Amino acid sequence: MQAVILAVGDELTGGLKVDTNSAALSARLAARGIATVRHETVGDDLASLAVALRRAAGDADVIIVTGGLGPTEDDLTRHALADALGVDLIADARSLERIAGFFAARGRPMSDNNRRQALIPAGAEAIDNDAGTAPGIAARLGAADVFVLPGPPGEMTPMFDRSIAPRLPQAGAIVRRRWHCFGAGESNIAERIADLMVRGRNPQVGTTASGGVITVHVVARSATVADACAAAEADAGEVASRLGTLIFGADGQTLPEVVGAALAAAEQTLATAESCTGGMIGELITGVPGASAWFRGGVVAYSNAAKTDLLGVEPDLIAAHGAVSEPVAAAMAEGARRALGADWSVAVTGVAGPGGGSDDKPVGLVFIAVASAGGAAVHRYSFAGARDAVRRRAALTALNHLRLAVADAQTTRET
Repeated sequence: MQAVILAVGDELTGGLKVDTNSAALSARLAARGIATVRHETVGDDLASLAVALRRAAGDADVIIVTGGLGPTEDDLTRHALADALGVDLIADARSLERIAGFFAARGRPMSDNNRRQALIPAGAEAIDNDAGTAPGIAARLGAADVFVLPGPPGEMTPMFDRSIAPRLPQAGAIVRRRWHCFGAGESNIAERIADLMVRGRNPQVGTTASGGVITVHVVARSATVADACAAAEADAGEVASRLGTLIFGADGQTLPEVVGAALAAAEQTLATAESCTGGMIGELITGVPGASAWFRGGVVAYSNAAKTDLLGVEPDLIAAHGAVSEPVAAAMAEGARRALGADWSVAVTGVAGPGGGSDDKPVGLVFIAVASAGGAAVHRYSFAGARDAVRRRAALTALNHLRLAVADAQTTRET
């Protein structure tokens, strides 16, 4: 079976909000073996919505629409569905009663505008909404089942799980596996697994890139969950064997989470020293629940004086090499480890831009140091992009070097 998901709203087409509903719905449909063939975003325009619904009915077995069920004049999804079906809108008495009860339970008067939310196309079915005023709608358009849900995720998600999912068949199985990689570009990773990425294979293997993180997706389809799982695991294992330490995590894992788990398992601690990243590494780290068990703290030493006063970097070292240099990065890392009494430390110093660069030290030049009891290792990078992109890439690269260093140290201890 195939599905099309329509997200409705001028706020979406105008770039004021991001559609998160479609991704959530695609995942839920995949769990039932239903493949989503298209996400489409449509503004609050009656004619465009009706055309989108008719087109979707020709492409899919299931159509799910989110949004456009509010009480205002620009909420036109119910009208567009009636237009596509060639029927009139009628008031659903039970829905009107539930809407009135919603306001009464909260001691609030019901506006006449809310009455329009009880309108549904003739012959369609209203779907109860326990979290808001807008009922959903179920209808049949050509050979496709259409389900219309409110836009707010807090209403849409429980309505789908409670009222829509049980109506959908288990149409085989779709199993997904993801590997997250860091340290190589998307083209490099794709070359290593090129034969697995040939279109038309099952499982289907592909890559996506975001902020330096390359994710390899493995999607297996089969008649049974067991067969789909076996196929997905086989390809995922082959990908893992080819990419090795480029892979830092699977499925929903993040790089800070993986680093934290490694430090916690080794019963070791971390300190940070940041200049151009301005605390971004610390922000990523403290976004991990339980980080206090392994993160001692960090120093944002943006100025040269802060590097000297807080981290103990010798002024002569800065004078001789500059704040953005390998020796200063190493001294920052060693100073943070010493000051905070940590087993490990990472330090970053660089030129994030857009100004401040020179011929010798251009914008994007970053030095990253990882220090332990055995000393500091420094890595030089030239990152491209705007200021925020350079800073974020530097922060993630620092965490990745830490990940690899902790893993190497653990392997050395075990051997």
